[in-house]
Amino acid sequence: MDVVGFFNREVPAFRLALQFLTRLPLPAPYSETAMRQSPRWYPAVGVVVGALAGLVFVLGDWLFTPQLGVWLALATAVGVTGALHEDGLADACDGLGGVRPKERVLEIMRDSRIGAYGVLGLIFTIGAKALALQAMPSVAVGFVLIAGHTASRAAMVWVMASSDYVREKGAGSAVAGGIDRAAMMVALVTTGLALLPLVFCVRLEAIVCGLGGLVLAQVLMRRWYEPRLGGYTGDCLGAVQQCGEVGFYLGLLVIIGA
Repeated sequence: MDVVGFFNREVPAFRLALQFLTRLPLPAPYSETAMRQSPRWYPAVGVVVGALAGLVFVLGDWLFTPQLGVWLALATAVGVTGALHEDGLADACDGLGGVRPKERVLEIMRDSRIGAYGVLGLIFTIGAKALALQAMPSVAVGFVLIAGHTASRAAMVWVMASSDYVREKGAGSAVAGGIDRAAMMVALVTTGLALLPLVFCVRLEAIVCGLGGLVLAQVLMRRWYEPRLGGYTGDCLGAVQQCGEVGFYLGLLVIIGA
């Protein structure tokens, strides 16, 4: 295996993924090839976001309380990503709420203003994350955050691999269609490595149930937007990530809280 060639090829793609999905001040040279390959590293970006959120939780738990640590961790994830996925969820809820033709849905999803559906979607989603994480053993929360952020971004990669991007131009147009078998393998391996530490702090069946919750959340979200749009947008990917993260936490809690 050409290790040097691998790093020369993949490091720019990872840096672009990190630049695209976060607000971390990391300069990344742009190329169309690296941009098309960057989605395979979305789960790796989830590792970074989850690790930072997990570290803040540990500090918050130590200095204050586990409950406050959870809220500080959630705020950290929002800050690191610039609320990118939360914004996508809100836009998707506003656009898909009610009965509207496809063109009107896409127009609303482009609107920077937030409506009632978007506000409610954020309240329920963030509230569910906080309540689920607060109900878990403190020793596991940091690892759960890493796994949840990683696996939910792998769900984004799967959507991109198995659906069509419906806009001619948009944030996702540069990476749409760039998912091949190698990209899926990188995403799956990264997710597997992120899940591994959980084996030492929660039961294996809890992890399986968590993944089941993530898959169910992704399927339900896709059944909401795909019949209406005929594919996905960048906002839909954000909604998939947020709902997948919630589904993963709730699935874990089914076994952990039993």
